[in-house]
Amino acid sequence: MVAGGRYERNLHKFRFYTRALADLLVPDWFWRRKRAKLMAEFRQLDEVSKAAIEQRITYYNRLSQPFDPGGEAVRKRDFSYRGQRSAYYLDFKRLIRCFPDDVRFRYQFGDLTTVPDTPSFVKSRPIASAAENANSVLLKLNQVRHYFMVSDRLAFRDKQPKAIWRGKASQPQRREFVKRYYGHPLCDVGCNHPESEGEPWHTGFMPASEQLAYRYIVSIEGNDVATNLKWILASNSLCLMRKPRYETWFMEGALEPGVHYVQLAEDHSDLDEKIRYYNDHPEEAETIIRNAKRHVAQFMEPEREFLISLLVMERYFRLSTPQRNGFEGVPH
Repeated sequence: MVAGGRYERNLHKFRFYTRALADLLVPDWFWRRKRAKLMAEFRQLDEVSKAAIEQRITYYNRLSQPFDPGGEAVRKRDFSYRGQRSAYYLDFKRLIRCFPDDVRFRYQFGDLTTVPDTPSFVKSRPIASAAENANSVLLKLNQVRHYFMVSDRLAFRDKQPKAIWRGKASQPQRREFVKRYYGHPLCDVGCNHPESEGEPWHTGFMPASEQLAYRYIVSIEGNDVATNLKWILASNSLCLMRKPRYETWFMEGALEPGVHYVQLAEDHSDLDEKIRYYNDHPEEAETIIRNAKRHVAQFMEPEREFLISLLVMERYFRLSTPQRNGFEGVPH
């Protein structure tokens, strides 16, 4: 993807919406044929590759027992743009068009922090055991916001040995963090949202590309997941954050502290301690950064991501009273 900044992000959005709207002009038979082609290719994969895909499918879709989606379930033929958020609609529409018209499903779009009563397709869910969050079936939704990556050519040791955070501080955890660390000698912390105007921590906009001049970037969950987490883990900067509470297609629940990121105390009180430690042990920071990049890499192959998404949905349809929804799956 392209480098950070307002222009680059706007270009990223333009490309996303242009492609997504063009996809709407393609007839459904093309998408059903594409699904059949991908399923055939999946069957030809080696066992190691299949196992890796199956592992991700099981992570996203933890349903194991047949269920009735209920009277409020939507049929594919009735799924429409009306009342939907455009980015969610376009991502979901591209997937659902690969399936028969009679498939029935439930969905909840937006920043979800609770688990639906009935199995539903969602973007986010609480990190919990399969028994607790199985009704939340994850899909890669709102990609235009969450998968904007930033080019980083600066090595960790060549960056400023400080931590950076920018964002909207509406939630308590963010407000407390900003109040604690704005003006700290080891940090560059500020809120760039208009609602903070007049506060001493209010600052101007800083694109992601400029934040990458710092060795440490703090990630703080907002309504659900932190939007900046993905581009941080893809960079040469070290991610500092509390243990995540919510997860999406990015599998935040599979991230390990000390392996993919540096875990902070619940109140972020040890931030300066962690900065000093990794300034003194840059080789450890660089090992974590390499692991983080490997985690990100698995989400950057479009055809593989599309295949996994279809298999996640297929598992849902197989279990959702298939004798009534008209679905004929492809064994795998």
